[in-house]
Amino acid sequence: MPVSQPAWCALLRRMVLLLSLLTSVLVLAKPAWCAIAPPERTPLTLALLQQRLEAPVQLDGKLTLDLRHLVIDLRSEETEFGDQFYQQVRTRLQRSDTPLGIDLSFSQIQGTFEASRLGLRVPLYGEALSSTFTEAEQDQLRRDRRRLAQLSQLSRSLLLQRQSLNLTITVLRGPLRLDQARFEGVANFTNSFFLDALNAQGTCFAKTADFSDTRMSQSATFTGAEFREEARFRSTIFFKRASFSQVSFRDDVTFQGSTLKATANMSKATFAAIANFTRIAWEGNADFAQTEWQGLAKFDRSRFQQGLFFTDAVFAEPVTMRQVQFSQPVNLRGAAILSEADFGDAVFDSGAYLNVVGLQFNPDNAKLLGSPGEIGRAVSVPTLQGNETLLRNLIRNFRLLEQIADANQVDYLRQRLRLRELGRSLTGLNLNTASPAQLQRLGLSSPQIDALVAARVEQPLRNPGDLLKIDTFDLATYIDVRDRTVAIDSRRPFDRFGTAALWLQTAVLLLLTRSGTSTGLIFGVGLVAIAFYSILFWLLDRYRRRHPEPILPTLEEALWISGAAAAFVVVGLSIILRTSDYPGFTLLCLVIVAVPLPLGCTLWLYRQGRYHDLMETSYFVEDGSTRQLRILINKLPTIPRYPLFRERYNPLLWDRRWNWLNYIDVSLNNILRFGFNDLRLRDQAVPALITLIVWYQWVLGLLYVGLLLWTLSRTIPGLNLLIYFK
Repeated sequence: MPVSQPAWCALLRRMVLLLSLLTSVLVLAKPAWCAIAPPERTPLTLALLQQRLEAPVQLDGKLTLDLRHLVIDLRSEETEFGDQFYQQVRTRLQRSDTPLGIDLSFSQIQGTFEASRLGLRVPLYGEALSSTFTEAEQDQLRRDRRRLAQLSQLSRSLLLQRQSLNLTITVLRGPLRLDQARFEGVANFTNSFFLDALNAQGTCFAKTADFSDTRMSQSATFTGAEFREEARFRSTIFFKRASFSQVSFRDDVTFQGSTLKATANMSKATFAAIANFTRIAWEGNADFAQTEWQGLAKFDRSRFQQGLFFTDAVFAEPVTMRQVQFSQPVNLRGAAILSEADFGDAVFDSGAYLNVVGLQFNPDNAKLLGSPGEIGRAVSVPTLQGNETLLRNLIRNFRLLEQIADANQVDYLRQRLRLRELGRSLTGLNLNTASPAQLQRLGLSSPQIDALVAARVEQPLRNPGDLLKIDTFDLATYIDVRDRTVAIDSRRPFDRFGTAALWLQTAVLLLLTRSGTSTGLIFGVGLVAIAFYSILFWLLDRYRRRHPEPILPTLEEALWISGAAAAFVVVGLSIILRTSDYPGFTLLCLVIVAVPLPLGCTLWLYRQGRYHDLMETSYFVEDGSTRQLRILINKLPTIPRYPLFRERYNPLLWDRRWNWLNYIDVSLNNILRFGFNDLRLRDQAVPALITLIVWYQWVLGLLYVGLLLWTLSRTIPGLNLLIYFK
């Protein structure tokens, strides 16, 4: 029988009501299901304390006093309970033959917590140690007591305290567990010596937490802890690994004067206020990866013996590393400097540098500071791809700061990386067009070759790094082949010639001028070239033939010109060896450019001999109308044909003792466009080979002056600011 319309309406209303009730239950119950309920805490009484002290538990194989899930009230109005708490716990620790740990995990401590009232008091001076300590524990105590005594004596001498103090330290023999505990008041752990591990994972310190002058013989773990007010770890020594991963420092934190003998892990930590890490000895790796610095970060006068990692860290406020000593690389990969990073007077040992790959840095809003001439040399990136914009920003940063040497050093690094990329594009295997046989010779396996061929058919590779996007390729394979491969579209036949010309140009600029960043290097190259051509011109002009009538220089003149050229060469070579990164290649480049053509012409000239008019007159003439220093930028190496001009030029005087100076002057005129007088080649009875040599040197001099002016414009403060804002 069909249901009537009113019955359908009633059924529908019941279903809507039931659905509403179910939804309400789910919504109201969701917080209870999703939230992690805090553990139930029991107020600690003297009776419960006595019960817990008499029944230690085994945790990780060690006897431990179980004080977990308690509310421990140590506030001033509960003085009697507080005294009893400290006295009974200390007595229980002292009566135990084996080290007893303390577990305060998930407990809530109200009022000031004094760790010094729990441990064993050991005098700072004297050699006698309590018989309750094992030999291993006594060795751990002795290795730091002398240092504490020296520091205390120094402090008293500076404060002019004449009377000796009976200083003691607090020793906790067993492990201390504070996991998920909550300290409502001040947590005072000063001047304590932890012979076992300290675990404070997820601990909340609502007030000041003071760990100054503490000693951590074993690992110290503060992973996920929260310090809501000031945290002090001043002059603390961590003998083993220290972990502050994911810690939240909401107020000032100081580790000033501390020593970390093993790895310190502070990754993903948050520093909301001033973080003081000055005068710290980091003997292990310091890991600050993915940290967030919202306040001033100070690392001044610290020493890093191992690696320092700021991978993906964010510095919203200034970070200072003045007078810091780095023994290993500083990793700033992916970090963001939003304000200022100061490396003033920092010392980078051999092998130490700043790895700034992927660094987020805008010179308009932030600054990278350092010692002029030093910080630029510390900057390092392995490849140009993906870092060219960063390098340009760093160049702009140093130019805005008028640290021209550092800007030029970064630019030199950029050009070196560009040369490497150009060389790789010429000699590397193109992953987009290579045949399977070529890929096999490269060292790829058959599955990798098949996967690569399939991937490039779908979409061509943009760079060798795209290999990591293919499943069959791992990081080791990529590192093995990245320097031997390129990923570009198919090239036209003449593209390779253009790339080769650009590679040659870049290589010459790097070898002869450090890409316009070294005035000393370009002057050193010029001195060697001037010496070579001075000897060559003197030889061509003064040593002409032996038969039938000899035309030879005197021995005295030969000694003078040889000595002068040797002096030029020695000075030039010393400059090249000091300023060039590759002095051998620099000299090879100079020899290839300056020597083959003139030397070949000279040998051919002496082979065929010289028999022409004006054999007993010098090939070179001087302007006899004036005697002055001249800048001859626009003059040609030969005299004009106009008769009146020819009358002004006279041949060099061979019978003068100082004649050898003229040949140095000729070389100076042709290369530097500067000389003592206007010396040129005559236009009558001159062998064509000699004319070719002189014109060749003149062309080289034109190029040299261009390089010299370009280098000077990039290295003179003030002048370069008008030209090179890149």
